[in-house]
Amino acid sequence: MRADGHRELLLLLLVAGMPARFAGSQPQQQRKWPVPYRRFDYRPKTDPYCQARYTFCPTGCLIPVMKDEDVIEVYRLQAPVWEFKYGDLLGHLNIMHDAVGFKSSLTGKNYTMEWYELFQLGNCTFPHLRPDRDAPFWCNQGAACFYEGIDDVHWKENGTLVLVTTISGTMFNQMGKWVQCDNETGIYYETWTVRASPDKHAVVWFESYECSKFILRTYQKLADLGAVFNKIQTNYTSITLFTGEPIYLGNETSIFGPLGNKTVAAAIRDFYYLFKPHQSVEEFFLNVLKIVDQVVLNHQFYLFYNLEYWLLPMKSPYIKITYEEIPLPNEDYMKVGL
Repeated sequence: MRADGHRELLLLLLVAGMPARFAGSQPQQQRKWPVPYRRFDYRPKTDPYCQARYTFCPTGCLIPVMKDEDVIEVYRLQAPVWEFKYGDLLGHLNIMHDAVGFKSSLTGKNYTMEWYELFQLGNCTFPHLRPDRDAPFWCNQGAACFYEGIDDVHWKENGTLVLVTTISGTMFNQMGKWVQCDNETGIYYETWTVRASPDKHAVVWFESYECSKFILRTYQKLADLGAVFNKIQTNYTSITLFTGEPIYLGNETSIFGPLGNKTVAAAIRDFYYLFKPHQSVEEFFLNVLKIVDQVVLNHQFYLFYNLEYWLLPMKSPYIKITYEEIPLPNEDYMKVGL
């Protein structure tokens, strides 16, 4: 089933901000926070039910093997999300997409590498409710895309295209092998960062796993290989939910299976029903009001992370878009996780 613009618009409205209201957290068994992002042994095939409106990586190619003596320029690339559809609109909200560019001095060829959703952001953030299945059905894989060329206009017009470091062909080839491994083991897109409060020292419950995290991991890998980065400011977008301590609910089998919790299963399905695709205009606005009621007034948000479900006891300011600096790797910079 193809996702339409309703999910994109619902997501935009959700991240646009909500009124302040406090909700406390509920105690539970001590856990390690943030919950570590789960990696897998291999990437599974996608289900034919999952269909992309825009083809994933249509001009993609294999990562080339460079000559060891090559000198390769590395560029930071950033532009507003959905720029092809909305222009610079989301740039004004600092909702940005990140990528990295490479230029070979020996061949003169340049390349772009990015990591994004196979089936668009809406499908990675909210599931489908299929009549033939009890459990929500997710189309939430993300992957790396490598292709020849850098679209200078796309990145420069409303974003960033700037040289950040220079590497050797040997370092590029080592990075290429790392990308293949990273791409096969880090499979699922995670939209939300989840924190206890906006305070910079607040507990982080869950880390997002999206385009910027891939770029940060790539920069760190290049630094580990010996790259020295220029001293420039680099900011990244994060969409953050604020909540008390998350409550673990279970996985698909324990909730939706034959011996599952019917009450919890119904609550999860009812929540995600509000974000379903293909809504009428009337239904869309009615569901916006219901979302505000559930998230703000009832302090409830259901999160799917690592193939497991969590209940978030939401609290003020509920949700926020941040565009904060994360420095390029250097001797004083702590390595990025994930």
